[in-house]
Amino acid sequence: MGFNVIGKTIMKSLFGKPATAMYPIVKNEFYPNTRGRIENDITLCNYCGLCGRRCPAGAIEVSKPEKKWEIDRTRCIVCNFCVQVCARNALSTERHYTTPMTDKSKRITTLYGEKEEPVKEKVQENA
Repeated sequence: MGFNVIGKTIMKSLFGKPATAMYPIVKNEFYPNTRGRIENDITLCNYCGLCGRRCPAGAIEVSKPEKKWEIDRTRCIVCNFCVQVCARNALSTERHYTTPMTDKSKRITTLYGEKEEPVKEKVQENA
């Protein structure tokens, strides 16, 4: 009886479908509501800081004078509160996950906006 069960198992393993996903070769498709990683279109951001104040994990820091937006990917819990509160729709959720990190310096993503040059007024000479 034992050899019969073993024989069935061997034949099933050799000629059946694989029991596990063939991940590197065949990648699974994400569901439409998948929450992946938070992305920022820095050109739309006005550095109001609402996203940082709304983040329950404290993963987002915003500095208006420096025009800096920063997210710690290891602290982000992908709750989408920051995306919902953004009035200018600068934040969005991508449908791919954050890649694993081995270097601690790569866990924080910092984006800088363009700093505006002060406008110099032309002085007209009265001649």
